[in-house]
Amino acid sequence: MRLFQIATAGLLLITGVVGAAKADELADVKARSKLVCGTLGTAEPFSFQDPKTREIVGYDIDICRKVAESLGVALEIKPMAVEARIPELIQGRVDILAANLGWSKERAQQIDYSYSYFVSEQKVLVSADSGIATLDQLSGKRVSALKGSSSEQGVRRVIPTAETVTFQDSSSAFLAVVQGKVDGFCASELILVKLRKQAQASSPMSIVEKSVFLEPWGLGVRKGEAAFKDQVNKVLADLDASGEAGKIFAKWFGPGTVYDMKRDFKIEEIKG
Repeated sequence: MRLFQIATAGLLLITGVVGAAKADELADVKARSKLVCGTLGTAEPFSFQDPKTREIVGYDIDICRKVAESLGVALEIKPMAVEARIPELIQGRVDILAANLGWSKERAQQIDYSYSYFVSEQKVLVSADSGIATLDQLSGKRVSALKGSSSEQGVRRVIPTAETVTFQDSSSAFLAVVQGKVDGFCASELILVKLRKQAQASSPMSIVEKSVFLEPWGLGVRKGEAAFKDQVNKVLADLDASGEAGKIFAKWFGPGTVYDMKRDFKIEEIKG
C-alpha cells in the first residue's frame, strides 16, 4: 500500500510537470490580465528611461504595447541585461521579449521568433583620426560589443582576428573607444549614429561604411506556444498592413529625430 501511494504521488508530480510545460501562454496572459515584456531599458530609442517621466519608453515598448492591447491586457515592462534575455524567457519570468533580439541559428534553437519588426545594420564606430576605414583594418585591433549580443557574435565571425571586448551596456562600450581602450565599437548603426552626434564636439567619430552584417529582429516567445506566437504575428502583420507600423517607426527614427531615417523594410517571416 505504501509503495502504491509513493508511485501514485510520483505519477501526479510528473503529470503536473508535464502539464506546466504544456501551459497555454495565450490563455495564461489573458487570465492574469497582464503581458510581461522583457526589454533592455538602456538602448535608446528602442527601450530607455524617459528623463521626465522615469518610465521605460521606445520603439520596442510601443510594439509590445500593441500586442498587449490586442489581448485586452495591461503591459508590464521588465528591464534586463542582454545575456539574461533568453534565460528569463525560457524560465517563464517574462511572456515575450522586445529586446533588440536579432535572429541567430543558436537562439532559434532555444526560442521562437515572431515576424521581423526591425532590420538592423550592424556597423563599427571608430575614432575619426584612427585611420580605420575598412573592416579589414580592424584585424588585430580591439573591438567592443555588448556581452551576449549578436554584435559580439558578428565581430567574432566576420573579423575573427580582432579581439572582442564585451561590456554590459552601450555607454560603457562607447566610452572605451573614446578613452582609447578599444579601437572600435560594433552595434546597430542607429545606436552608433546617435553616439557619433553626441561626441561630435569633444571626440569626433566615424562609422566604417561596410556593414558587419544585416540582422532581422523579432519578438521572442517560448517554444511550443503556437497560439501565442500566431497572435503576436497577427498583430505585427496588421500593424504593417494598416500603416501603423510605419508611424511607430517614424516616431522614433524618422524626420525630426536624430536618425532621420526612412523605413525600407516590411514586417515578414524571418527565414534563417
